[in-house]
Amino acid sequence: MTATRLPRGSVFLVEDEVMIRMMVADMLEELGYTVAAEAGEINEAIRLAQSAHFDLAILDVNVNGKVISPVAELIKARNRPFIFATGYGSSGLPEEYRDRPALQKPFQLETLAKMIDAALKSATV
Repeated sequence: MTATRLPRGSVFLVEDEVMIRMMVADMLEELGYTVAAEAGEINEAIRLAQSAHFDLAILDVNVNGKVISPVAELIKARNRPFIFATGYGSSGLPEEYRDRPALQKPFQLETLAKMIDAALKSATV
C-alpha cells in the first residue's frame, strides 16, 4: 500500500545544467512539490515566467552565461516568491537581488526544504 501525498505547491525551475535540473526536480518531488515548468535557457525562462502557473520559482543565477535578472523581474512583477541557486554565494547575485534568498550549490534536500518553507511563509505575510 502506497500513501498518496497531496502536492504542497508548484515550482518553476530554471537551471541550464540538465543533470542538476533533474536532480533538483527529483528533490522537489520528494518534498511533495510538483514542477510546474522547467527552463534551461533565458528566452524559454522569460516566456514561462510570463505564462506558467506556479507558487514559487528556483532560479539559477547564471544561465548559459546570461544573468537571470529579466526572469526575476517578471516573477517579482507577478508577486511570486523566488529563490536563487548559485555556486558563487550571495555575492554572485545580481546587485538588486542581494536581499533575496540564495541556495549555495551544491545543496542538500533539507536545505532546499527550509529555504522553500521560508520563502513561501514570507510571501504570505
